[in-house]
Formats: sequence, structure tokens, C-alpha cells
Amino acid sequence: MSLALLCPGQGGQHAAMFARVQDHPRAAPVLAAASDALGRDVQELAAHADRYHNRCAQPLVCAGALAHWRALEPRLPAPRLALGYSVGELAAHALAGSFDDATCLALAVERARLMDEASPADAGLLAVTGLRAMAIGQLCDRHGAAVAIVNGEDHYVLGGPSAALRALAEAATARGARAVPLPVSVPAHTPWLRAAAHAFAERLQAAAVRAPATPVLAGVDGLPVATGARVVATLAAQIAHTVRWHHVLAQAVERGARVFLELGPGGALARMTRDGFPGCEARAVEDFQTLEGVAEWVAGACARAQ
Repeated sequence: MSLALLCPGQGGQHAAMFARVQDHPRAAPVLAAASDALGRDVQELAAHADRYHNRCAQPLVCAGALAHWRALEPRLPAPRLALGYSVGELAAHALAGSFDDATCLALAVERARLMDEASPADAGLLAVTGLRAMAIGQLCDRHGAAVAIVNGEDHYVLGGPSAALRALAEAATARGARAVPLPVSVPAHTPWLRAAAHAFAERLQAAAVRAPATPVLAGVDGLPVATGARVVATLAAQIAHTVRWHHVLAQAVERGARVFLELGPGGALARMTRDGFPGCEARAVEDFQTLEGVAEWVAGACARAQ
């Protein structure tokens, strides 16, 4: 089958993110485990302003992806690949079998805590579109920022202290680019979080991590993760190293993926896939009113891809 699953990072969480699965029996254990991990009812938290705080956002987005997958799993073909963007890589490994859902959610809570502790007091992420790699590198060097995520040839997410990002945004806009601050309060995927990456590796080593049954492509290099040791190494490394998302998608297409389903919340990954790889079909669960609609689209898209 040509199906690849996309697990998003934080930023798209919203009050209705669990609406399709809130009464689904296969999603119920995920929602319960997320509430236990957070110490708050996960559906109430999704409707609260705290959903954008790092400590809440990371478990929330993992819960959103996992709850939708568990509800959809009996209706969909086995995926060829699981791909995760930022913290979504944790969810991708859970649905691929590297660890169970409860472990994933506990790890998401711990990941957020460690990143918050390692982060500068006033820092974050900035999306910049319209500039190529050389110009982005020059701006980062000049203003004291770093490339966090590469989404395309002219689409980057940059991280660093907020003052540096504000100055960089002004300079990028003057060059004709578009710069948008993201609702993330830590400079994820940059060297500022090396201490968090090291500590998270120790936490992963203590967990029951195994090789994934479904192939996962690592965010840091786009290569398959085939052993438990590489699960630990890549999930820890991406906290403090650039995530090369466009490369991950390109590798997925090279490996035969033609149908991409984003499990939510949000639809940014599906949109990036459509824009970057016009020969592929990509949708998000949030494009549909019902899970039945999702399953029907996947069946049709996979038939067309044969």
C-alpha cells in the first residue's frame, strides 16, 4: 500500500480537536492516558488557553494523532510509513509500535518539561517563507538565530531568543519575505536545547523502546529507524538539531508513498505535501466531518495510486 501517516507538531491544537473521536471506544484509552499524563481532562484542556503552553501542547498533539489513528486503524490499510513533525515524531513511533500510547504521552510530558527547563527565558520560533538557504543562513548568523526546521527550498522555521527573532523578522520582511511568529515558547530543534536532548536520551533509554513494526523516517536525516537504539538516538537528537521535513517527505515519496493522511490537529502537513509533491494525494482528518469520510477518501486515493 502507498499510505503514509503524518503526525503534526504543536500549533494547530484547538477546542474541537477531539470532536470526531470523543465518543469512540477505540480512542477512549488514549484520551484517558492523556488525561492521566497531564493531570487534567484532555478535552477540557483543548478548549483552554493553556493548550498553547509547551507543557500542554506537546501531549495534546500526540493525543490528537493517536486517538484518531486508533479510531481509524480498523478501517484503513496498513501504512507504508509513519512520519512525525517535531513532537509528532513521538506519536509516529507510538503508532508504529516503538512504544505504547501511554508511554508516548508520558514521554511527551517529559520532553516538554525538559525543553522548558533548558530554554532561554524569552525564546521561540519564527516561520519565514520567500528566502533561500543562503539568505536564511546569513540572517541567522547576523541576528543570532538558528534553523530549526526546513519545510521547503524557501520555507524555514527559525529558533532563538525572541529579541533575535524580532530583529530577524524585520530584516527578512525588508527583503520581501513573510515572517510569522509561531505559538511556541521554546527554540525547539536548535543548539539552545542540547541539555534537554541529552536528558531526554536518558529518559528514552529507561523506557520500553523497541524497533518500530511500521517504518518511521527520522526527522533529522529522513532515513529509516530500524532499531530501538536508533529510536532513542533520533528522538533525542531532533530536540537540538534541525528537522529536515522536506527531505523526510521526499524520502517517503522515493519509498513509494503516494497517499498521505495527516492525523491532526490541523492540516499544515497535508498542505505542505500537496504543494511540494503534486503527484501525491494528501488530506487531513480535519478536512472531513466524519471518520467514515476519512476512510472512504483513503480507500479511493489508494485505489487511484495503484
